[in-house]
Amino acid sequence: MDNQARMMGILKPLARPSGRFYVLLVLAGAAVAWFLFYAWPFQLRYGLIVTGLADWGSGGGVPWGVYIGSFIWWVGIAHGGIIISASVRLFKIKSLAPVARLAELMTIAALTIAASFIIIDLGRPDRVVTSVIRAFPLSINHSPLIWDVTVITLYFVMTGTYLLLTLRRDTHMLYDIMTGTRLPPERRSEVYAMRRRLPPFLAPLYRRMHIGYHQSEDKKVEQMVWFLALGLIILAPLLLHGGVIPWLFQLLPSMPGYFSAIQGPTFLSIALTSAMGAVLVIAYVFRRVYGWKELLPDRTFFVLGGALAFFALLFLWLQLQQIIWGSYAPSLGVAKVTEAKVESPFYWTAIGLVGASLLYLGAQLLYRPLFSVSRTVVAGLASVLAVFIEKALFVVEGLEYPAFRLYQAVPGQYSTTWVENSAILYGVALLVLLLMVMAKVIPVIEMKAEE
Repeated sequence: MDNQARMMGILKPLARPSGRFYVLLVLAGAAVAWFLFYAWPFQLRYGLIVTGLADWGSGGGVPWGVYIGSFIWWVGIAHGGIIISASVRLFKIKSLAPVARLAELMTIAALTIAASFIIIDLGRPDRVVTSVIRAFPLSINHSPLIWDVTVITLYFVMTGTYLLLTLRRDTHMLYDIMTGTRLPPERRSEVYAMRRRLPPFLAPLYRRMHIGYHQSEDKKVEQMVWFLALGLIILAPLLLHGGVIPWLFQLLPSMPGYFSAIQGPTFLSIALTSAMGAVLVIAYVFRRVYGWKELLPDRTFFVLGGALAFFALLFLWLQLQQIIWGSYAPSLGVAKVTEAKVESPFYWTAIGLVGASLLYLGAQLLYRPLFSVSRTVVAGLASVLAVFIEKALFVVEGLEYPAFRLYQAVPGQYSTTWVENSAILYGVALLVLLLMVMAKVIPVIEMKAEE
């Protein structure tokens, strides 16, 4: 594939939208609007009583549910996504280079959605100011909840900086294509063909995004991005999905379902499993819609499938550790939580989805003729769904059986309502909406300087 054909392919998403694009845009926007302008205002008007959430007490309520489960799920996808992109930079994984920026965009979108679920769960948006921000200076030294807010904010800033730095060269090239400046005469015809794909109203945006750019800065930017990638790789297991977020749960001895030293690696393996699956699905959608069979080759999906198989194996192994720990002579609280888990059909649905994905992906690694891009993507989608189920159950079941005497007679109960189901749909629709908009503004595959 020559440079011109590659460039024309990369610029396809930025071209004038098709009818199908507008249809999907309207559907995704309608799902987001349904929640933001009807379901959420309904909750704000009547309170969290319209959800399946309730206070602890003799009534047997559960104060956290699918809102917090969704938060953990989206944060896990975000953390795993940027780890994929950072690994490409640090370890020069060329086969994953085509999906590096796609993973970065997914990270930005997923972090935005995750933050919105915290606001939704607070019950009133003003509590962000009156509770979280107000308590920040007083509780930063001892509260895992405030640590969570801190590291996710840091993570968002680092990821945004990482993306903006990698975009400077690309926006400079796009601006040159749109304006025809500093281009040799022999390339004007092919540049004119590229220019016709780009909407002219984006030129001022590109000009501002690369302001002050010069080719001499490329090497410095690469070094800065490398160190940012190193920082993100280090932060993920130590402070993010392998650290602060599991600390929110595993440091609570009064919650037998949460209190465990193994939660850190468990959370990290689950995050990477969902992220690999999500990148597989999103990359496949772009490949089908824009005909990117050469830009997103089979090799990329094969490597992603292999990585997903490894993390799925780690996911199942750590789940086995928890089941054994909770089944062999455990304390009474741990026994109750473990019994509830193994009797839940939802839990075994999640384990079955991950197990089936692992069997196929492992088989294709051992016998390459079994490989299929579409089947690999199905395995990725199954893993993403399984992680959502497992995270929601983890949050709910951990709260249903706390070590409180008041609760021992009446175990907690929880089931979602239409408001919470609307929130789940809102999260998925908002991801679609954000990716569609971002793909119309910036290239989702990084452009090369020699092109």
